Amino acid sequence: MSKRLPDTSFFPPVETALADPNGLLAMGGDLSVERLLDAYRHGIFPWFNPGEPILWWSPDPRMVLVPGEVRVTRSLAKRMRNAGFELRVDTAFADVMRGCAGPREGTGGTWISPAMVAAYTRLFDAGYAHSVETWRDGRLVGGLYGVAIGRMFYGESMFSREPDASKVALVRLVWQLEAWGFGLVDCQMETAHLASMGARTMPRAAFTARVAELVNLPHLSGPWTFNA
Repeated sequence: MSKRLPDTSFFPPVETALADPNGLLAMGGDLSVERLLDAYRHGIFPWFNPGEPILWWSPDPRMVLVPGEVRVTRSLAKRMRNAGFELRVDTAFADVMRGCAGPREGTGGTWISPAMVAAYTRLFDAGYAHSVETWRDGRLVGGLYGVAIGRMFYGESMFSREPDASKVALVRLVWQLEAWGFGLVDCQMETAHLASMGARTMPRAAFTARVAELVNLPHLSGPWTFNA
């Protein structure tokens, strides 16, 4: 059984997470800034459907992207040059979350509830959550959001309203993170889409050890501004 959280912000050791379902560690608690930061510092993230108790996860293995290993195909590079996209950062955080929460083909709902939007907006206001936005002709057409602590970035979700709009945002983010000395981007669960862009799996023990190093490096508080 996963453990029910007490009223403190401390989590059980990630090694005690269930194997089935993979990574389920704890349930309960709240989505306060303090608890969320404590979770991310230990390689834990919340993921639950509306109406369920808050569930906390630390899967093994973990999907990660090393900034220097991002893969940009020829067709994606062409889109980045010629599609007329404008990239912005931290200018429409809640809109990006709502875009990520929108209906998707083949899915029946979303885990990004209004409570999650409110919780991560508080993280944004505290300087820890960020959005990377793809705009075209003044319209938000894609993007992603995540959490940064020290030199560690935790990707949460992405969306596209035009082809490759979220991929463009991810590539631009990863290039900037590499320039800033970030060591790892957490992608949480393995997908073919992320693998095609250079992401790979990492054993949980190696992941949490790396996280413990990176979260203690100097923190770049938001809102961010990307280099030209």
